Amino acid sequence: MLFKKKAEVDVEGTKRFVVKLTEQLPELGQVTILVDTATGVNYIQTWVGTSGGITPLVDANGDVVVDELSRLT
Repeated sequence: MLFKKKAEVDVEGTKRFVVKLTEQLPELGQVTILVDTATGVNYIQTWVGTSGGITPLVDANGDVVVDELSRLT
C-alpha cells in the first residue's frame, strides 16, 4: 500500500518517504529528492510558484535511481 493512515505510520515508527536533498533554484523554485524507504526508489519533486510535480528520478541511461534500502535506515 503506497499511502498509510497516520496511525499506521506512528505504530511502525518509520516514515515511508525521507528527504535526501532540497535545493532552492533562484527564480525557478525548489527541487527536492525524496526516497521511498520501502522500495529505495528516488523521486524528484519540484515547486515553482504555486504549482509542483513529482516523478521518478532517472540516471543518464533512463533507469530509475534506486538506493540500497540498508542505507536508508
